[in-house]
Amino acid sequence: MEALDSPFALVLTTAGTEEEAQRIARALVEDRLAACVSMAPKITSVYRWKGTVLTETEWLLLIKTRAALFPRVQEAVRRLHSYELPELLLVPIAGGEESYLQWLAEGTSAAGA
Repeated sequence: MEALDSPFALVLTTAGTEEEAQRIARALVEDRLAACVSMAPKITSVYRWKGTVLTETEWLLLIKTRAALFPRVQEAVRRLHSYELPELLLVPIAGGEESYLQWLAEGTSAAGA
């Protein structure tokens, strides 16, 4: 597979609690919008929100999906998330282990993109 032709993507988001991270991850995988969601616990985020610099502990979610499913992933995360403005970043996957990418495709195949 050519790196620039990859249909796969990594979506990044954060959650304020482990419970919220688990709820989002499970829903995305159960709905086949993601083949896998990895969660990194207790990261520290420093950001500006409404004129104030804040420091918060969050959970980072690494959502492995197909790029074509991004609009549906966005919709699901927004629906399940407690944040007013959840982070939703799409990072194209330029390449990877062919058998892993095949598994990723199979894990999201029923989502219909």
